[in-house]
Amino acid sequence: MRGHHLVAQFVALFLFLVLSPAIRSQESAPPPPAPDNTAVSDTDNDTVFRVNVDMVQLNVAVIDRKGNYVTGLRPSDFEIVEDTIQQKLATFEEGNQGPIMLVNPSQPQPGATPSSVSDSKPGTTSGAPQISSAGANVFILFDTSNYMYRGFVYAQDAISDFVRSLDGTAKVAFYSYSRDVARDALLTSDRSQVLRGVRSTVAGADAALYNALLLVLRDAGQYTGRKVVVVFSNGPDNASMVPPEGVGELAQSQGIPIYMISTREAKQDPVSTAVFERISASTGGQAYFAKNWSEQEQAFASVREDLSHLYALSYYPQPNPNRGWRTISVKLVGEKLKNFRIRTRNGYRPRPTGFTPETPADTALAR
Repeated sequence: MRGHHLVAQFVALFLFLVLSPAIRSQESAPPPPAPDNTAVSDTDNDTVFRVNVDMVQLNVAVIDRKGNYVTGLRPSDFEIVEDTIQQKLATFEEGNQGPIMLVNPSQPQPGATPSSVSDSKPGTTSGAPQISSAGANVFILFDTSNYMYRGFVYAQDAISDFVRSLDGTAKVAFYSYSRDVARDALLTSDRSQVLRGVRSTVAGADAALYNALLLVLRDAGQYTGRKVVVVFSNGPDNASMVPPEGVGELAQSQGIPIYMISTREAKQDPVSTAVFERISASTGGQAYFAKNWSEQEQAFASVREDLSHLYALSYYPQPNPNRGWRTISVKLVGEKLKNFRIRTRNGYRPRPTGFTPETPADTALAR
């Protein structure tokens, strides 16, 4: 019964977050024009639409023609446009290096929250103050459905090796799913705790991937800083009650890249193949379909390399009348950089003002 209650929570949360993005709040009298992009006035009926736009974070991979990562780029090498509006970088970070703050922290920015930035590091000689980095938050979701009866132990080994290989500054959370989903290890820097969670998993029943992915994204959204989701799924979804398109849009809006790793069993299903590739591409992640367990380990290694070479960019959006989906375009500036390829998310949807989704109770997920 707990699984059915959890699914009901998922569906309610999904309908609110994704299917009803333009929630309206009416006021008795039209207020004066807003100084930033948190309010948009409809002159036909004097209704005011309000949205919260916090600092927008982007994980950006830059690849050359040979497929190698491009390193050593500077903030001035990037150009960000939201819809048609030029944006100004607020922070810049390459790989696992500490981020650089490019705005004056003493001046309030549109949508800024106390957790968006921290104090400058002492002893910094650069003209731009730096902020401390806690590393990436990596959320791993493991398929323990009946698709995993063959090679279950090999998958556990590959995930365990991936956890051990992550940069020491990273924090890791581990989830498993079949028809239900479990938080086997909450976000932590303690690798042994995560590894115990991996080894405690057992193969289960039908696969409700998108239900589980919705919960993981919901949890990840509660944390600041760089976040990624790494999914291992060995087959199609046959038990979810939420569509993958809405889950993918939620990941885009939260700025969380999704890396999908699977074996040839999922590759043999055209629908799963298309969905996995679409979700990963739209969020700035990648999809891998391994022919054997050795290639699966290589896929995890590729994800680790990607995480260590990403550029983390952020900006406070300039005033924008668009209360719906906002398109993001990231380009490189300069003739020498025009042939490089960029991979990142392509947009987001602002949150309605005053909306703070409730966190599902931990006990609802306990097995």
